Amino acid sequence: MEKININPELCHDLLVQKTIPKYSFSESNDYSEWKNRIKEKFIELTGLDEIEKNACPLNVRVESDEQKEDYRLVRFVFDSEIGETVPCYLVIPDGTVGKRPVAITMQGHSPGFHNSVGIKLCKEDENYQPRGQFALQAAKNGFIALAIEQRGMGERKPISKNRLYGINCQYNSRVALGLGRTTIGERVWDIHKAIDALAYFPECDTDKIIITGNSGGGTISYYAACYDERIKLSAPSCSFCPYKESILSIEHCACNYIPFCFKYFDMQDLACMIAPRKLIVIAGEKDDIFPIEGVYRGYETIEKIYAKAGALNNRSLVVTPREHWWCEDIVWKAITGAVKEMGWKL
Repeated sequence: MEKININPELCHDLLVQKTIPKYSFSESNDYSEWKNRIKEKFIELTGLDEIEKNACPLNVRVESDEQKEDYRLVRFVFDSEIGETVPCYLVIPDGTVGKRPVAITMQGHSPGFHNSVGIKLCKEDENYQPRGQFALQAAKNGFIALAIEQRGMGERKPISKNRLYGINCQYNSRVALGLGRTTIGERVWDIHKAIDALAYFPECDTDKIIITGNSGGGTISYYAACYDERIKLSAPSCSFCPYKESILSIEHCACNYIPFCFKYFDMQDLACMIAPRKLIVIAGEKDDIFPIEGVYRGYETIEKIYAKAGALNNRSLVVTPREHWWCEDIVWKAITGAVKEMGWKL
């Protein structure tokens, strides 16, 4: 008898292909009503509504304040919720007089946010520097830079014992899911509270905040801007792609997932929570985990959303010639050009 070839992914693949999210963008939608539904469902599914209930006083503490060659490096921590302390670096360029715009810079799956400020702690850091020195790059381009350690990474890796697998964000993500939360929601909340903490530093212009990062840092740059309207520009790199072409068809880390999301929305639909503020989607032409064909499809919806919001000039797509890679010169040229359009002085 002939052996039957079994495709263990077929069921899910077929379901993904035929699913149309309930709140997919449609030209016929009442835009304001649709946007409110999307935001409500996003907050619910990420667990942000539950995270908000566990909020606590910030309790900002400065751990060090060092003068470097052409900038000050301030390390501080704050409490984002009960039991959660967030380490941060602030890079303040020399010559800062009065207030200066702030760039929040987010690392992806690297050994930690120390790479953003040029600190090397292990051999693996050599793979991330100098290209991964996001905060130092931001300072060179005229911003005060805020680097935040993401949950499940670097200094915030889980430390619980008796686990089968290595210490990484997978464990953090699974526990969050068991509690009705998501790592995405928790990371967004940390950024939200970090913006509150910026008021502690008089040099920071909290009316002029941007956010950027690569890979997992780009992912959270997008979602954080969806939630916090104080972020005036989001520039996610190598991270935006419709779920159908990316996290639902290519294996990704658990921290990328929002339970039940595809029943209700796709990634591009969430751009309505950023519009009319500026959004720069940065994508690698050869990125094999956020395929460019998907990026183009998702971006078509972003264009329609920004048209509805009356802000077509506030969205752009920048395609780099690289793979899943942070292209420093291209990214900062796009960002500085956009903020100058907004009338900011760097």
